[in-house]
Amino acid sequence: MADSRTIRTTSQGVSITLTVIPRSGRDEIVGLEGDAIKIRLKAPPVEGRANEALLAFLAKRLVVPRAALELVSGATGRHKVVRVTGLTAEDVATRFGL
Repeated sequence: MADSRTIRTTSQGVSITLTVIPRSGRDEIVGLEGDAIKIRLKAPPVEGRANEALLAFLAKRLVVPRAALELVSGATGRHKVVRVTGLTAEDVATRFGL
């Protein structure tokens, strides 16, 4: 399982630390990389498209509505923190296969 810095419970939900690689061949979770979960996305990092693709991908993978996800930090960089409500940290790790 990912360590407590990668997927952690907060008072507002579960925070997930991610490293996102845009313009990849496919959308996929690569695995753990340092303190983050590495994700590849097909979308380009232009006009917020990669961020929207990330949230849509996570919603599908975590089986939650898109409204349950919020990009907390990292809107313009590869290192991001996303908050999800309605799940536990253990649920997130299990659904990511970690």
